Amino acid sequence: MAHGGGPRQVKLDRESELRIEVGYDAPLKLRLLSGTAEIFGTELPPDFWLTFPPRLKFAVFTWNGATIEMEGSTETEYTADETPNISYVNVHAVLEERRHRAKPLPPDDLNSQGPRVIVVGPTDSGKSTLSKMLLSWAAKKGWKPTFVDLDIGQGAITIPGCIAATPIEMPIDPVEGIPLDIPLVYFYGHTTPSNNVDLYKVLVKELAQVVERQLSGNAESRASGMVINTMGWIEGQGYELLLHAIDTFNANVVLVLGQEKLWSMIRNVLKKKPGVDVVKLQKSGGVVSRNAKIRKKSRSHRIRAPRSALPIGAEPAADPTRLAPVNINRDLLHTVLAVSFAKEPDQIISSNVAGFVFVTDVDIQRKTITYLAPSAGELPSKYLIAGTVTWLET
Repeated sequence: MAHGGGPRQVKLDRESELRIEVGYDAPLKLRLLSGTAEIFGTELPPDFWLTFPPRLKFAVFTWNGATIEMEGSTETEYTADETPNISYVNVHAVLEERRHRAKPLPPDDLNSQGPRVIVVGPTDSGKSTLSKMLLSWAAKKGWKPTFVDLDIGQGAITIPGCIAATPIEMPIDPVEGIPLDIPLVYFYGHTTPSNNVDLYKVLVKELAQVVERQLSGNAESRASGMVINTMGWIEGQGYELLLHAIDTFNANVVLVLGQEKLWSMIRNVLKKKPGVDVVKLQKSGGVVSRNAKIRKKSRSHRIRAPRSALPIGAEPAADPTRLAPVNINRDLLHTVLAVSFAKEPDQIISSNVAGFVFVTDVDIQRKTITYLAPSAGELPSKYLIAGTVTWLET
């Protein structure tokens, strides 16, 4: 149920959670008054006001009981005492054991590999929530797991239309989200892989190879392992792309959320692969199925949010990975372009991106565009990549 804006306290019993969707027009302030609680696996500091932006959905969970104070309106706000977090923390304990087993090996032993966890399931099953929990719990224990986000529909690290990876060195900030200091980002340019499946697979492979190189040079990161978030498209080609991701990243733990059939299919395929565990879990508590319109709004919000970061991609033609020059025309208005790190055109597919610019105006006569960039000064490259990602103020 919704709640008005006045200050109020909520007492939570042990192993329960307060599920919240912030109101559409104003932020929500929240603080922990007593006990202990966490959001997406990150502990709340005592007596410190956090401000959550409009429309954000999150849950405050407590293991041992807590009192929360809030100020501001919510669209949804209720307490639940049945959550899957116990099973999630049990998964974390198993992963923790595997990290410890990987750690004592000599630094030059490339077998010192921690868990490579891939989280799969349909749209709105809580994949990114579980990913954040597992990453935050690992970081709290001193590990530095790598977060890989293959979900081009929403984009947990940067904007939609990208795949990305970044090391997680601290529990994830419940308001700011994934840190954007050093993400490795590739721009696919569309919010569904069906636009160009072959290009999507090529970029997933590029990202995997770079992550692999980074891990091979760092025993601590290797033992910490990775958590891979995937798309909600699990039928037909989407299913094939899941198997491709599992194979490309050499995942050894597959967590299937809220989908018996998908769990059974993946388990049957992977039983020929020794050393891969396929685990069925309940979908994340408080996950609300979003219709296409709400997902589109959320996508638009994700485009507005990043303060830094940038990606790579290409226009599909007869050859799915062939580059095609883009004409300066009105179609570019309101598009998001990626700034490639490529020095030459033939490096664009294999290059990650430095960041994004947003086209605010197009002058057809002069063949120029006006863009908005996150920082002043020259762009790091003259190659900009266009896809179908647009952003209109809502």
